[in-house]
Amino acid sequence: MDHSKIARQVIQYVGGKENIKSVAHCATRLRFQLKNNDLRNEEAISDLEGVKGVFLTQSQFQIIFGAGLVNLICDEVQKQLGTLQDTSSEKEEKEGNVLQRFVKMLSDIFVPIIPAIVAGGLLMGINNLLTSNLIHGQSIISLYPQWEGLATAINLFASAPFTFLPVLIGFSATKKFGGNPYLGAAMGMIMVHPELLNAYNIGIADAPIWNIFGFHIQAIGYQGTVLPVLAVAFILATLEKKLHKVTPSWLDNLTTPLISIIVTSFLTFIFVGPVLREAGNLLASGITWVYHTLGFVGGGLFGLIYAPITLTGMHHSFIAIETQLIAEKAITGGSFIFSTASMNNVAQGAAVLAVLVMTKNEKVKSICSASGVSALLGITEPAMFGVTLKFKYPFYAAIIGSAVGSAYLAGTKTLAQALGAAGLPGFISMESSHYLDFAIGILLSMAVSFLLTIIFWKKFNFEGEQPKKSIDTLKNIQEEKRASLSNTDKDDKKANDKTELDAKAKHQESELTLFSPLKGTVLPIEDSNDPMFASKAMGTGVAITPIDGTLVAPCDGKINLIFPTKHAIGLTSNDGVELLIHVGINTVQMEGEGFETLVNVGDTVSKGQPLLKFDLDIIKKHGYDSQTMLLLPETDENKVIIHTSQAATDTTPILTIHP
Repeated sequence: MDHSKIARQVIQYVGGKENIKSVAHCATRLRFQLKNNDLRNEEAISDLEGVKGVFLTQSQFQIIFGAGLVNLICDEVQKQLGTLQDTSSEKEEKEGNVLQRFVKMLSDIFVPIIPAIVAGGLLMGINNLLTSNLIHGQSIISLYPQWEGLATAINLFASAPFTFLPVLIGFSATKKFGGNPYLGAAMGMIMVHPELLNAYNIGIADAPIWNIFGFHIQAIGYQGTVLPVLAVAFILATLEKKLHKVTPSWLDNLTTPLISIIVTSFLTFIFVGPVLREAGNLLASGITWVYHTLGFVGGGLFGLIYAPITLTGMHHSFIAIETQLIAEKAITGGSFIFSTASMNNVAQGAAVLAVLVMTKNEKVKSICSASGVSALLGITEPAMFGVTLKFKYPFYAAIIGSAVGSAYLAGTKTLAQALGAAGLPGFISMESSHYLDFAIGILLSMAVSFLLTIIFWKKFNFEGEQPKKSIDTLKNIQEEKRASLSNTDKDDKKANDKTELDAKAKHQESELTLFSPLKGTVLPIEDSNDPMFASKAMGTGVAITPIDGTLVAPCDGKINLIFPTKHAIGLTSNDGVELLIHVGINTVQMEGEGFETLVNVGDTVSKGQPLLKFDLDIIKKHGYDSQTMLLLPETDENKVIIHTSQAATDTTPILTIHP
């Protein structure tokens, strides 16, 4: 895969460098802020190698490449763009309603720190495996004491991201709010300083008291908290920006950081921290109460709407709540959000695997195999935007499966004890006593999603709605044909029209036999691997699976069209019958690579004369199906007899057209 070429094409199809305000990436998506979203070419981008889907959310245009690849493409895009002119984010922040802006703000703050939180959660899961009584009522470290030191070390590693969470959030949030992120990190450090009473020891030990001119302030830390740090970062950034505006430049670097830190620190411990810590506790407790009160009904409803929420990006707002639920698990019992997310992810993965089993389209199969496994492991964007949403009904099946699995977990009160990869690896985040319930939930979600997808597939034949690109390709072929006719001299056109009328009159009196243009297997068009062709939307005909790459004329006639990407040729027989030969499925995306035309528009050709050469290996390398369609767009299928063959050559008759 040529990352440089893909990056260059991405830049071109989003409107060029001058249309790009900024570019970044998350776990799976390349995220653009564009000056004019109308300049983007989604169709062209969707056709690029490695692209699994595209969508516009709020003001941000996102391209799904999948985990790992997106990093490489983003690096190459940024390298080719060089230094972009810094654009104020104020206009960007004003786009969308208040809720959308709030969700985007939380997303921008938490997405960068997710790897640290996930790493801590997975380490916590490993520690749970080592310390839980899994083997005949005993833990691994009880059976093998030499492992105790390892468990202790891993526990320390796991707790660090949560203990010092205010430092991570302080840095990210202050940067988002326009302040100095290092001052934000410093405020986070102040909020978890070792001399403060640890937040986890509230109610167990007495907090130190600061007596400042008779005013008593409790010195309590904010380990594992979210809301207080967000508010503190906002106050710090706002104060710092105002000070920069009023402070002389020669004094700015000295006094602005000092005043920002000291004022924000006192506000934190006197008012902001205590109020918002209690608000965070109430929020976590309230959500947990609602979840437990509604039981399996609440769990099922949340599982049903989780995927639609993910589409809007609002699921990023759950990170703050989920982090609070985990931090307060002694009270809340753990996070139901992680459990629900796991059910949603495996349901999406199962729906994609069902499509993989049912589809005949090679490109869809290749997308399904990668995105299905990715969803099962916790990354669903490629699955949703590349498969389930595209076909629609698998998405419905997946959210129903998610609802069933989530309802079961809610009924059994299966809660996550740590964050991690929401999907099959989610076991590591559960208590050992809930492993069986979690497994049953996964099986329910996957089974319902998989079976419903197959039922919907057979009932609605929804793959026939998918190949919009094929339809667009054929439309382009017809437009190109009309354009070529419009460029013909009027007198010649009149003469040609008369010739065609005479030929058609002659056709009414005799039958026409078409011979195979390729060596290979000949099938009726309804057995084509492309549902659009199989539906006969472009007329009746045959589908040929070629064994070599030389396409010859199936009859005597005249070339009336060669598509610019050379993968399709139009021919009019001497009897006036219109033929269209389309080499491969979605090969328009190859832009002519591997194709060589041997004739020109207007040439008169004889049966068996080579018209086109194409490289089967290159088509296969690009992941496309080489199956070739010979179509009769304007012929009544009732007048056509199809002759199938397992080993056709250029002397094998494949179609007979009766007058």
